Amino acid sequence: MVDESWSPPEVLVTVDLVILTLREASLHVLLVERGVEPYLGERALPGGFLNNAGEGIAEAAARELREEADLDGAQLHLEQLGTYGKPARDPRGRVISVAYLAIAPGLPEPVAGTDAAGAGWEPVEDVLAGRLGLAFDHRQIVADGVERARGKLEHTALATAFCGATFTIAELQQVYEAVWGVELDPRNFYRKVQKVPGFIESAGDERKATKGRPARLFRAGATTVLHPPLVRPDPATEEERQ
Repeated sequence: MVDESWSPPEVLVTVDLVILTLREASLHVLLVERGVEPYLGERALPGGFLNNAGEGIAEAAARELREEADLDGAQLHLEQLGTYGKPARDPRGRVISVAYLAIAPGLPEPVAGTDAAGAGWEPVEDVLAGRLGLAFDHRQIVADGVERARGKLEHTALATAFCGATFTIAELQQVYEAVWGVELDPRNFYRKVQKVPGFIESAGDERKATKGRPARLFRAGATTVLHPPLVRPDPATEEERQ
């Protein structure tokens, strides 16, 4: 029997952005200071509600990238991360968030969006360790975004999205170390990277160094899936080796 008195609950949809970049060889995430309730004055991921019924989820994510970070989604790595919909996650009511992961190298200082009092890059480690509290369930979303990035570095060429158009092997290694949170042996890393066909290719140039020999420059190759993969080392094992 159909309960004719039943009506679907009102559900609001937002998009939240986990925007990652490297700053001073450390993984950072873009956070805003909320300028409105709820959680006025607290840190949160940039994002917002869909503008209208005609706006798609991906379109909303691209719009929020422009408004919150002045970034063009077509110029950086952007992928859907997951959907978050626990009933009590937002005090305003039943709000479902579709989170996106965005990655780009060398991003500038951000400018706060329309509903934010401020914006800035914060070390991911401070968020994951709980030293920096976030509104809503945004700490979990950041953790999921970082874990997605860590896993994809093993099997895909995602690491090059953290680099500029050309880069050195040392700069690529910095990406892996920052995202994975471990130190890697340079010779071993170089050997593994060179074993992956199409991962990187020579840019035909060198970068002068203050000491030692000039460093060769590379660019991202055509391969998107790494075979063999660059397996993430266990941090405890790496500490024992050092």
